[in-house]
Amino acid sequence: MVLLQRIRMKRKKIFYCGIIAAAAMALSPLYATRENTWTIAKTDYAPTEIYVDTVDVDTMDVVADAGETNETDAVETANDSLPWPQNMLERIDNIFKGTTIFNTSAVGMKIYDLTADSTLFELNERQLLRPASTLKMIVAVTALDRLGSDYKLTTRVAYTGRIDSLALDGNIYCKGGFDPTLANSDISNIADSIAALGIDTIKGDICLDLTMKDADRMGEGWCWDDDNPVLSPLVVGRKDEFGDRLTRRLRQKGIVLTGRCREGNMPGNANTIYKKVTPITTVMHRQLKRSDNLYSEAIFYQIASDGMIRSRATAKNGRQAVNRLISKLGFKPSAYYIADGSGLSLYNYVSAELEVAFLKYAYHDKRIFETLYDCLPIAGVDGSLDERMHRGAAHDNVRAKTGTVTGISSLAGYCTAANGHVLCFSIINSGIRYKSSGRNFQDKICQAMCR
Repeated sequence: MVLLQRIRMKRKKIFYCGIIAAAAMALSPLYATRENTWTIAKTDYAPTEIYVDTVDVDTMDVVADAGETNETDAVETANDSLPWPQNMLERIDNIFKGTTIFNTSAVGMKIYDLTADSTLFELNERQLLRPASTLKMIVAVTALDRLGSDYKLTTRVAYTGRIDSLALDGNIYCKGGFDPTLANSDISNIADSIAALGIDTIKGDICLDLTMKDADRMGEGWCWDDDNPVLSPLVVGRKDEFGDRLTRRLRQKGIVLTGRCREGNMPGNANTIYKKVTPITTVMHRQLKRSDNLYSEAIFYQIASDGMIRSRATAKNGRQAVNRLISKLGFKPSAYYIADGSGLSLYNYVSAELEVAFLKYAYHDKRIFETLYDCLPIAGVDGSLDERMHRGAAHDNVRAKTGTVTGISSLAGYCTAANGHVLCFSIINSGIRYKSSGRNFQDKICQAMCR
């Protein structure tokens, strides 16, 4: 009898413990907080509390349009009665408090007051991060410092041999200078220049002089499945088809080529019949405004070739040129790595501090700054910032280079604060799943700086 009573009591205990556990598990989400969640587990018929640390992702930022929605919301609560820059710093503090993206990502950031010559804010500013396309700003500053804004990219066409009746007994040479603006219209102009020699036959070859750079057609650390530019000194229409297009165009004009199209170095005594000259500022405008990878690589290899002085320029030569400026700025080049000229490479590593140093250097050199500033995208107006910061104090104020690759969103440039001070800044968001999260954060920071 006693044994039967014990069995019945044990069954009741199991039953009620089960009800308590189920109820606790059902109700626990109602009392969960952002910091922690309490759940109930049943062991030996008794409820046990287990602590679970939850991670929140800033999914709200994923669907928000930084240009038209909530980019200024986080700064509205700042105490504007505070003196500048304390009010700006409080706005920035509110932005950090109001976002959860840093539960799963990191940021390197620095804001510098160029007018007062002082640092206003920095966080992980020396952390090595992939810069994405803000590296293009570093390349542009290096090019303007080393080559100057009057530098020109040159493509030259010439011939050797002699013209007898309607035939050229010799070769046509096309020497590439890695001008990314070469298009079908230029191919037609070259064919017209050859036809202007009064010939209908070329008893020789079309020789492509590609000695301006090495034979690598892709950059170090590029992903094979990306939309990568072709690193050829004679790229035309963004493709490595210069020889084929010129041969086809000559045929269309009734000019017979008895030889073939091949690579060959242009002799020093060749007779020039066509030359295309493109100002570096034209190339830089698209490099920065539209974040064009091909155009930025073209400028990188102008640096690498040292203004066409060095033959067979390499990415290493370009890196060395950038490193010389890094040393001039007081930094140790070996602490960073410049793998390419566009920011596509997985191997690029810089810091927000280094990017700000380049922006400071450019600002204090009029010949660099005027060109750089004119080429940077304008918030809410043009370039890669045309769809961002459409309202607020940052609109038509921030001029900055954007950067986006998988996991990275970055922004580096200039703005003017409400008190008239000119600021420069670098923000590199790393480890983000959605690019919009990084962009929204950057736009909010820009609004905070400009108010």
